Amino acid sequence: MNTGYSVSLGKIVDELSLNVYFTPKSLEEIMISSTDINRPGLELTGYFEFFDKSRIIILGNTEYSYLGRFGSEQQRHVLDAIFSFGPPAVIIARDFEPTNEISESAKKHNIPVLCSKDSTSSLTAALVSFLNNELAPRITRHGVLVEVYGEGCLIIGDSGVGKSEAAIELIKRGHRLIADDAVEIRRVSNNRLIGSSPENIRHFIELRGIGIINARRLFGIGAVKLTEKIDMVINLELWDKTKVYDRMGIDNEYMKILGIDVPSVTIPVKPGRNISIIIEVAAINNRQKKLGYNAAFELLESLGMPIDPEQRDSKKIIESWD
Repeated sequence: MNTGYSVSLGKIVDELSLNVYFTPKSLEEIMISSTDINRPGLELTGYFEFFDKSRIIILGNTEYSYLGRFGSEQQRHVLDAIFSFGPPAVIIARDFEPTNEISESAKKHNIPVLCSKDSTSSLTAALVSFLNNELAPRITRHGVLVEVYGEGCLIIGDSGVGKSEAAIELIKRGHRLIADDAVEIRRVSNNRLIGSSPENIRHFIELRGIGIINARRLFGIGAVKLTEKIDMVINLELWDKTKVYDRMGIDNEYMKILGIDVPSVTIPVKPGRNISIIIEVAAINNRQKKLGYNAAFELLESLGMPIDPEQRDSKKIIESWD
């Protein structure tokens, strides 16, 4: 799948510890834009109707064994047919040495040839995982991302509502900061969002009245983390006397981010409320809901007020981030 983003082949080589056998130009100039890979099957027999030339090709034991059934001239013919499409690279698994036919055909068509010590399955899994992360659809949003009891909590709200202050207290209570002010959100699968901080502001927090602090240097390496999944959204807003806030938690609210529904809660802020403790409780409660337990349902049922099955599955989308 082409996502509109790209990553250099050089970065892939560094990440997967690949050996470079041949490259027609600098690996940093060769860009990969597809999250999928190709293991030639029918292509080795000459069938190319659905062949995607933007994918990296992986050759393993099966492909080597099949090509070994042909003579040298037939192997060149098969490989020339595949490489003539101009795939971005060929990776050979199991530390196999590129055959003369592969080498000659790759040089003829200017196709980089890389080698890996991993098995074909391990190589494929690692490469697809890396590409899914690097090429994932993404957005950057104003907010704070913290890990609280293993739950990734994206804290949003108007400027000055107290997001950074809540993050500092959560860090002091043993939780970890991922990003402050700007959160890069990536959709790495159909149901998983990963958040991180832009590299140039990583670990920094702005506190009004104090200024910029470095959470890693101030609180130690255990107070920060590079990435974290986003399990819930916590919306902080100034207390509005005219607004009726949810006091039961029966309705399940969600925020749609990059097409994924993320559980969401709105926490009103006013003097005297300990927001960091409330966020801790929200994180634990969200984990319980994922495990199938809802305290509001248990209370109502104990009072003889059974919950309608449709009410249990009700879903309210409060905002969309696409």
